[in-house]
Amino acid sequence: MLDRFFTKELGLDLGTANSLVYEKGKGIIFREPSVVAIKKDNSNEILAFGQEAEQMIGRTPGHLVAIRPLREGVIANYELTKELIRYLLQKAVKRRLGRRPRVVVSIPTGITSVERRAVLEATLGAGAKEAYLIEEPVAAAIGAGMPVQEAIGNMVINIGGGTTDVAVISLGGVVAGTSIRVGGDAMDEGIIRYIRRQYHLSIGKRSAEQLKIELGSAFPFPGEEERRGEARGRDQVTGLPKNVVVTAEEIRGALKEPITLIINAIRQVVEKTPAELVADIMNQEIVMTGGGALLNGLDRLIAEELGMKVRLADDPMACVVLGAGKTLEHLDTLKRVLVGRKKATR
Repeated sequence: MLDRFFTKELGLDLGTANSLVYEKGKGIIFREPSVVAIKKDNSNEILAFGQEAEQMIGRTPGHLVAIRPLREGVIANYELTKELIRYLLQKAVKRRLGRRPRVVVSIPTGITSVERRAVLEATLGAGAKEAYLIEEPVAAAIGAGMPVQEAIGNMVINIGGGTTDVAVISLGGVVAGTSIRVGGDAMDEGIIRYIRRQYHLSIGKRSAEQLKIELGSAFPFPGEEERRGEARGRDQVTGLPKNVVVTAEEIRGALKEPITLIINAIRQVVEKTPAELVADIMNQEIVMTGGGALLNGLDRLIAEELGMKVRLADDPMACVVLGAGKTLEHLDTLKRVLVGRKKATR
């Protein structure tokens, strides 16, 4: 009983772009960019994490580098991922009486057993007492308030920075699902490629993301050609700074490829879903979560393409970590939604 009182219990949405931390009984306590800044030499000394490290992206001197240790939803650099998790846990725990936390970590659907084991080991290596895994679409559905434990079909589309997870959930498990390595980052890359090809202008990821937020859409809206923004970067011919004006219609065209891949993934999941559960989904709504779901008109486009009702969750970016947190708070009843567990050996 005392151990329960002193041990913090945390939900962790370890995303490609951002990481969110939930504390049992308190809710979301903070969010940080999933970025680590290191010295670019043999020492690989870590200089900063999160917000501080993100400010260094594309602006560091030659001997420094700011990188994301997770790529497309999975661990790309094990050691740096472990240190990022350690930073997040220490910030959450604040050395509370030396107790190590219990942590539920979200993972994409369909990652390999080796990748799952790497997440568990990294979480324990970062200082957790116990580590549990939950699939991102299941966590997102729980966070969005969907009845995942009932014997009905619940469909969720979670569009993160590196991946899009699509799943049909019933009785606490994924009946049909897929994870594609396309998300908000791929949308940014589509804008970067378009500006480079059309205007011979190199822009950074931050500029592309800003254009996506300001002008991006998945569905044509009246007056779209009149909405304009400025792309700032380096002229590929002269090497000098250059600004060009782009329209919302152009940005929508630049986003077409990743959006098409997402819609195709949704269709594939619907085709693999048992007919009874498809009928359930038709009678309810598909729920969209994740930061990528905020793209203007994406819910409307998916609804038209599939002929189904689609709605955006109330707080799309927080649904996964909220679901991980709710699982912690109701571990006895939601235990079967977990897909991995490991305790520290000491």
